[in-house]
Amino acid sequence: MGIENKIARLSRNTGPARFFVPVGLILIVFALILMGFNHDNYELTTGTVTAVTALPLAENENQQYDVQVKYTVDGKDYENTFNNLGGSYTVGGDIKVYYDPDDPEKITNSKMAGFIPPILLVVGAAAVVFGIYKTVTAFKKSKALDSSAGGKFDEAAFEGFKDKAGVREIYVRFDGKALKPGYIVEDADRNVLFEGQMTKQALVGARTFTFINHVTNTTETHEVGHTVQQTYNDGFFTAKSWFKFDGKNVWDAVHELGIRINTGLMSKFPNVVYDIARNGVAFALAETSGKYVHEDEAAQHKLNIPSGNMYYRVWTASDDLDALFLTIFAISETEQAIVE
Repeated sequence: MGIENKIARLSRNTGPARFFVPVGLILIVFALILMGFNHDNYELTTGTVTAVTALPLAENENQQYDVQVKYTVDGKDYENTFNNLGGSYTVGGDIKVYYDPDDPEKITNSKMAGFIPPILLVVGAAAVVFGIYKTVTAFKKSKALDSSAGGKFDEAAFEGFKDKAGVREIYVRFDGKALKPGYIVEDADRNVLFEGQMTKQALVGARTFTFINHVTNTTETHEVGHTVQQTYNDGFFTAKSWFKFDGKNVWDAVHELGIRINTGLMSKFPNVVYDIARNGVAFALAETSGKYVHEDEAAQHKLNIPSGNMYYRVWTASDDLDALFLTIFAISETEQAIVE
């Protein structure tokens, strides 16, 4: 597995922990702090205002006061001060005083709602547990993928792959129709080998794509959901994109075909290169390309800057265009450089 993939996988696997665990711990600490100020056990009595001192008034602030009060608990008189109170107070007037029955000199002018700290504590603990659970689950899935039939990845098999016997070059280009865009796979002579045509657009819910294999003369219809991107924070390589393909996470569908992918961000700058293995054997090599994938040597297209995630040059010795197209389709539609 390439260094980019290792960093991306580690970042994504630890993403839930790096987001939910700190948030949960902050909530727990905040809840414990609030519990320290919880006055549920305080009892109410009526005190008398003995002095009111207006505090210096800052610009655009409401007037606040230090209010001295006198109150009686179990026949004993106490005198204390409420600081920084808003409102209006009159010497000799009544005022509510909440006191600690174990130490009547401790008073407050209001009782905090007792249910808030426990709720924050529960939510915080749930966030910590969820973050750890998602992280452990992600690592288990990663380990299972690596240990499965497709998990073996021979990076050396892709050295000089383009020039190996039986390997041919094909092109995947975006068919940018206004309302129903799709993809076309062509050979070097512009013969159409495969098409992925959108036959039903949907702003909400699944779109319908028809996959047409012109080599085998087969047609299949698939339900394709909209791309979902998950980002736990702004850390390096944390974005993860997927969409539903016939009701299943597209990466699960690709993995079930035995497909595993290595990504080389800097292998041929500015192109992104994907080494694609199937069941541990070199299956295809794909790289992002400029829009004019057939004409990169023509004078007017010398500046061949890749056009995002829509155009690819692919080298393969396999005739399984269905598996190959689904892989490129997943890479393109998920709009991420470092794929699964």
